Amino acid sequence: MAALEREMSEPGFWDDQERAARVSAEHASAGRRLTTFRALETEAEDLEQLEELATEDASIEVELSAQRAAFQARLAELEEARLFSGRYDRGDSVVSVHAGAGGTDSQDWAEMLLRMEVRWAERRGMATELLEASPGEEAGLKSASFRARGENAYGLFSAEKGVHRLVRISPFDASSRRHTSFALVEVSPLVDDAAEVEIDESDLQIDTYRASGAGGQHVNKTDSAVRITHRPSGIVVQCQNERSQSSNRTTAMQMLRSKLLELEEQKRREELAREKGEAQDVGWGSQIRSYVLHPYTMVKDHRTAHEVGDTSRVLDGDLDGFVRAELLRRAGADGGE
Repeated sequence: MAALEREMSEPGFWDDQERAARVSAEHASAGRRLTTFRALETEAEDLEQLEELATEDASIEVELSAQRAAFQARLAELEEARLFSGRYDRGDSVVSVHAGAGGTDSQDWAEMLLRMEVRWAERRGMATELLEASPGEEAGLKSASFRARGENAYGLFSAEKGVHRLVRISPFDASSRRHTSFALVEVSPLVDDAAEVEIDESDLQIDTYRASGAGGQHVNKTDSAVRITHRPSGIVVQCQNERSQSSNRTTAMQMLRSKLLELEEQKRREELAREKGEAQDVGWGSQIRSYVLHPYTMVKDHRTAHEVGDTSRVLDGDLDGFVRAELLRRAGADGGE
C-alpha cells in the first residue's frame, strides 16, 4: 500500500491515464485485502475474549457458536485468496465455451454451461460482458466468449478450465433416450497492456462478417463483426458485441493476446509437469467434471472427488465448492501448505 501510494504521489503520475488507472485499481484491491485482514484480526481477538467468558457463563455459548461459524467462513475466504499466486491470477479473464461432438445436444449443453459460468461470475461480484456467440443450427451455441472483470477473476476461472460432461435424457430425441454431451471451457488472462505479448501483423488473417442474433438493426445490416486467425498458433478469436468494426477489432486483438498468453502459460505448466514426471492428458476424453441428470442427479468433479447432489443449484451458478476444492488441490500439488 505504501509503495503504491508513493507511486501515486509522484509528479506527473496522472498524466498517463492508463498507468494511473492500473495503479489505482491495484491500490484499491490491496486496500480491500488489508481491510479484510485487519477486521479478521480484530474479530479473532473478540472471539478469544468471548471464549473466556463462555467458560464462566454457559448462556453465551449460542452467541459464541454463531460468531465462530461466521469467523470461520471469513477465514475460508481469506484462505482462498492466498491460493492466487500466479502472475495473472488476480486479474481479469476471457472465458470461452465450445460445444463438443454430439450435435444439437452438445450445443444446448454449451449454452447451459455458458449460463452457469456467467451466473457464478455475477455471484462472485464480477462484471461480465458477452463478446461473441455463434448460435447452433437448431438450438444452443457452437461457441461463445465473455469477459469477466473482478477480484481474482482469472485465478478463479482457471479452476473451470477443461471438458465438462453432461448425461441426461435428451430433449431433442423423440425416443427420449439418454445422451452424453461434452463442452469445453477455455480461460485466458485478460491483459490490457499490448507490451505483454508481441504479435506480428503479417501472421494475422482478419475477416469481417455480419453479426448474427440479437444486437439491433445496425449489427445485422453491416459487416461489423471481426474474426482474427493467428496462423502460427491456429488460434481464432471473434468479436461482434460492439457497434463498430474498429471497436470489435480492438476487442478481438485483446482476446488474441489473452489466448496467446494462456498458450505460453500452458507450455510452462507442461514443462514443469515433464520435469516432475507427471502425465498431462488434455484431450476430449479427460473431462474435469460430470453433470448427471439421469438416472440419478449428481455433479462430480473428477480431479477432487467433490460432489453435489443438487444439480439445479450447481447449474444455476453455485460453483464455489468445486472451485475451492480444485484450488486447494493445486496448491497441494505445487507443494503449498
